[in-house]
Amino acid sequence: MAVTPTVAQGAPGIPARWTSSAKSGVGTGLSANSPLWFTISHGILNEVYYPRLDSACTRDLGLIITGPDGYFSEEKRDAAHHIEPFEAGVPGYRLVNTAVNGSYRIEKRIVTDSKRPVLLQKITFAALKGSASDYQVYALLAPHLVNRGMGNTAWVGQHNGQRVLFASGRGVSLALAASPPWGACSAGYVGFSDGWQQLRNGGALDPAAERAEDGNVALTGEIGFSTGKGTALLALGFGASPEEAAEVALASLEDDFDAAAETYAANWRNFQSGLETLDRQAASGLNTYRVSTAVLASHLSIARPGAAVASLSIPWGFSTGDDDLGGYHLVWPRDLVETAGGFLAAGDARQALDILTYLRSIQQPDGHWPQNCWSNGTPYWPGIQMDECAFPLLLADALRRAGHLPRAKLDDFLAMIESAASYVVRNGPVTGEDRWEEDAGYSPFTLAVEIAALLAAADMLDACGKNEPANYLRETADCWNDQIERWTYVTGTELCAREGIDGYHVRIAPPDGAGAASPKDGFLPIKNRPPGDSHRPAEAIISPDALALVRFGLRAADDPRIVNTVKAIDALLRCELPQGPLWYRYSGDGYGEHEDGSPFDGTGRGRPWPLLAGERAHYELAAERPGKAAELLETFERSAGAGGLLPEQVWDRPDLPERELRLGAPSGSAMPLVWAHAEHIKLLRSLRDGKVFDMPPQGVERYIERKTVSPFRTWRFNNKIRSLPADKLLRVELAARGVVHWSSDKWLTVRDDNTVENAFGVHLVDLDVAGLQPGSTVVFTFFWPEASRWENVDFTVGIDPSDSQ
Repeated sequence: MAVTPTVAQGAPGIPARWTSSAKSGVGTGLSANSPLWFTISHGILNEVYYPRLDSACTRDLGLIITGPDGYFSEEKRDAAHHIEPFEAGVPGYRLVNTAVNGSYRIEKRIVTDSKRPVLLQKITFAALKGSASDYQVYALLAPHLVNRGMGNTAWVGQHNGQRVLFASGRGVSLALAASPPWGACSAGYVGFSDGWQQLRNGGALDPAAERAEDGNVALTGEIGFSTGKGTALLALGFGASPEEAAEVALASLEDDFDAAAETYAANWRNFQSGLETLDRQAASGLNTYRVSTAVLASHLSIARPGAAVASLSIPWGFSTGDDDLGGYHLVWPRDLVETAGGFLAAGDARQALDILTYLRSIQQPDGHWPQNCWSNGTPYWPGIQMDECAFPLLLADALRRAGHLPRAKLDDFLAMIESAASYVVRNGPVTGEDRWEEDAGYSPFTLAVEIAALLAAADMLDACGKNEPANYLRETADCWNDQIERWTYVTGTELCAREGIDGYHVRIAPPDGAGAASPKDGFLPIKNRPPGDSHRPAEAIISPDALALVRFGLRAADDPRIVNTVKAIDALLRCELPQGPLWYRYSGDGYGEHEDGSPFDGTGRGRPWPLLAGERAHYELAAERPGKAAELLETFERSAGAGGLLPEQVWDRPDLPERELRLGAPSGSAMPLVWAHAEHIKLLRSLRDGKVFDMPPQGVERYIERKTVSPFRTWRFNNKIRSLPADKLLRVELAARGVVHWSSDKWLTVRDDNTVENAFGVHLVDLDVAGLQPGSTVVFTFFWPEASRWENVDFTVGIDPSDSQ
């Protein structure tokens, strides 16, 4: 007798959650016909992304095993997991999951079908206790269509006479088909009536539960191993409609899996064959270089060439729900330029050029880049970070210097270059957020990127015959470079006395509305800290960020101030772990697990970042200590998780097995971090070449070799300096045409100087105050001709002893 289909009980299900961010595998087919990206952890599939790499459509797809006497086992929780790629550089995976109690072993091979948007799993089940007929094996799928767990509808249906598990939500559908065909099936609400609950509590699926609407839903199907076949094939298809998804899933089932796997592998071999030979074998047997190149390529968009997300993961996803739509599967311009640098170091200039082209397409009308965005360019978070506005200029110049952006092609990017340089030069040096997306002020890292980018842009403008604007960019870069230490270097602190050093660069000096900041002034907000512990003196916050002054060519590695800063960094931020030393982002960082291992929830404690070992290794190489750099490369690689993927952070406390946290092993934040893999590739290239691969040459030549200094200091409304050395001119820069009405003798005598507009829309004039004696004061105000009004506020700048005195 036919069973009447009923809607499952328990709508809409428990609140939706994502899954572990500690991935052990990521992959894609490198095929325009198969816009799928997949992730793996704990021996099962996690998020599958379709049709864009920022559109997660599943939470996970794993197996449940039942057997005699109420036996119930979930492979992701109750098995030991092993993963390995098909071959070096090919992110198709062999998984072996062995029950901890020795009852069974599951082997899987996972690829995408390069001809269709279908993910394939070939699964073999072997009974290690009893016989295979003693067990039933079920696939459990949690649809999270288009980045949300709620609002999905799942049902058991038919297509072309074959049973298929369906789900739809927000204009996307999926269909899970099996060969042999499904046995018993069900659809239900997670936490109440899903297949997990049915099998755990009743030992069988409810055949009447064939539909679950508009909620957090799950699909379950019995795999036909009990028919005597030890191998089955699952095909997870996607489309704009249920019929389209089922059609492609069943078509892939009809084809030969081994042929699909070979095509998948051939696509990856073709990609890897065009790269530099930087291969490196780890103790695990993995080729770490090919792992990193595959990670970079697995995070590239198909629909928007050149777009790449920061990670196919959601930090602490198992504790995160629909309120975090983006996770790390978003485009960050900074991470994207770092990714391009990884491709360039690996010899894939075409991909780096695609990234620059994509960056050009998402540049905002005023010249800046969004803090982050979806792959189609739609901004996500609203912040503006000056390093992200400057980084694309460095990428363009790196391509130009390497011969991949000749004059004819450079002209294609000229508007982008001019607009970006204009934004940086008009809105720097203070950043609204530092590279850790938290604080505003004078950041050594951001300053290094801004200054290096202005010099790079100047060279590119020169190459296009635009010498006057190029000279202005260099003048501004010189002016900012001269003041890096005044803005960010402190002396005479308790840390100085304790470590026996003269001073050190702080993480960031807060901006001061009344004048340019001194790093000793005021307090710095520390994000992600509990109430009452959110502000600390700026001089107390140290970061490895200052090493960027060397990385970008502005300071020599043996500059005494840099050497002092390295000592301060090691005193406060170095963490000795089983794999070697790693570093924290900055003192007091709150972005990480709590002390008990519970996930970050807006507060926590920052953990060590392997990425920073790569940055430190580059510093050691710049300091002509390649042996130390090579040691740090080993540490960097030993920080990887299963499958060789590099995490954002690692755990730095005793093991907490119940939290899956082990000393020195990946924490729950995000893995893989594409930025870290790009840094790994660049470090391999740098060690091979014997020099820092991505160090721009302009700053080295200008500031380290020629020791160029600026003849002036600049006053702006967004950078109101309060003093300048006695031997400097005072340059006043305005956003509109003005007359500077000024005096150096308390208005006894007055001068009026008109501003002149330059190519970047900056209205400037140099006031000749170089002959004034220390202790003098310049007072000035403005008349605005276009508005025919006075500013009605007086501004003052004191004359200090010259820098040479």
